[in-house]
Amino acid sequence: MDQPSLLDTLPSDTKLVMLLHNPKAGRHSSQRRMEKLVRSIQELGYQVEVSTDLAQATEVANRRHEAGDLRCLIGLGGDGTALELINRCSTGVPLLLYPAGTSNLAASYLEISKNPIEAARLVQSGRVLRLDAGAANGRLFLVMASCGFDAAAVQMVHRRRLQGHRGGHGSFLSFLGPIFHLMRTYPFPELSVTYTLHDHREEKVLAPVAWAFAFNLPKYGWGLPLTPQADGMDGQLDICTFARGGVMRGLWYTAMSQLSLHSKLPDCTIVRAKRIRITATQPVDYQLDGDPGGMLPLDIEIAVRQVPVIVAPRVADKYANRTQVEGGSDASQSTDTA
Repeated sequence: MDQPSLLDTLPSDTKLVMLLHNPKAGRHSSQRRMEKLVRSIQELGYQVEVSTDLAQATEVANRRHEAGDLRCLIGLGGDGTALELINRCSTGVPLLLYPAGTSNLAASYLEISKNPIEAARLVQSGRVLRLDAGAANGRLFLVMASCGFDAAAVQMVHRRRLQGHRGGHGSFLSFLGPIFHLMRTYPFPELSVTYTLHDHREEKVLAPVAWAFAFNLPKYGWGLPLTPQADGMDGQLDICTFARGGVMRGLWYTAMSQLSLHSKLPDCTIVRAKRIRITATQPVDYQLDGDPGGMLPLDIEIAVRQVPVIVAPRVADKYANRTQVEGGSDASQSTDTA
C-alpha cells in the first residue's frame, strides 16, 4: 500500500474546530489560555466546540471528520493528552497539539507556539505534516518509550495524581519524591533488547542492559539529548541502552548524556531499527510519552506517517526540504555506536 504524502492541506470549506481541554494538564489552570485561544479562532470565522471529556471530543471529531465538515481537533494539554488523541482519533483527523502540559515534547518538536493568537492562525493557514509514530504493544506513541527506573517513577507520579496530589496537576517537581524513593529501593533488573534492522531480515540482541529507550522524536525529559538524531519522518526508531544499573551509574549516564558524550561510553549502545522487543525475567514497568504503559514484555514497531499534525507553513517547508535533501528517508541506513 502506498504511503500517504508527507504534507497536505487543511480542508478549505470546513468551519468546525473541536477543542479538547485537559484542565489537569500542567502546573496551573489553563482555563484563561483556553478561553483566549477560542476567542482568537472564532475571530477568524470558525466555529469552536469545547469539551473536557476525552471520549466525547474524539467521538465527535471522528464522526464530523467522516462527514467531511471537521477542520481539525485541538488538544490543549501535554504529551499525555497528545498520546490519548493519536490513539482515539480516526486515521486522517488533523491534530493541533497546543502546549499546556507539564511536558510538551511533541509540540516543541513541531514548534507550536504557546501564544494563543499564533496557535489560532494555524487553524487558518497551517499545513498538515504526517508524522511517524511508534506502536508499543499496539498502542501508538509520538515521542518515546522506555522501561525500568524512569518508567517506575512515571507510574508512582501517575498514582499520586489519581489520588489528588497537587489537585491532580503535574510538574517536574512531582517526580522528586518518587525518584528519591526509587533511588533507595529500585533493584535495576536486567533487560534484554532484540531489534530488527531496516531490511527486516536480521535480528540483533542487546543483553543484559539496565536502561532501555526507544525514540521516535529526539526529545526526552527536560531536553536530555539521548538520541538527537531521531527523526519523526525517517521510518525508523532510535534505540539507546545503558548496560549497568545503579543510582550512581544512572547519574553518570545522565551527566554524560547532558554533555552529548554518552555515545562514546563502552556500555552505551545507540542503534536504529524497525522493530524492537524488550523483555525481563521479572516484572518491569514501561512508559509511553510520560504516561504509564504497562509491564514488559514490550513489542514496538514503526507506524510510518500515521499521525497528521498541523504545523506552521515554515515548519512544513523545513521538514519537506530536509527530507528531499536526505533522499526522502533514512530507512536504508542503520547506525550502531558502542
